Amino acid sequence: MSTAELASSYAALILADDGLEITADKIQSLIKAAGVDEVEPIWAQLFAKALEGKDVKDLLSNVGSGGAAAAGAPGAGAAAGGAAAAEEPAAEEKEEEKEESDDDMGFGLFD
Repeated sequence: MSTAELASSYAALILADDGLEITADKIQSLIKAAGVDEVEPIWAQLFAKALEGKDVKDLLSNVGSGGAAAAGAPGAGAAAGGAAAAEEPAAEEKEEEKEESDDDMGFGLFD
């Protein structure tokens, strides 16, 4: 990460920790107060727009919990759809038989 990205990230985290609204002006003022001179104002605008209306503390506390919920979902779906999964091979066999019947008629790609 560049210095501009880090400074903007830290400023946004400071604002979130204090319970303040994250705006480009507040991020820019924190960056100036920290003495980081090489940050263009676009970074503050990008971070403010990206975090607009989001609870940063909630985002940080739920960083690792997304994988466990996603891993549990396919197992539940497989248990519920076991009967449907058994029917799928039968449908595939019918399709294969249909394709084979075209070959029996003597129609080929290179005939």
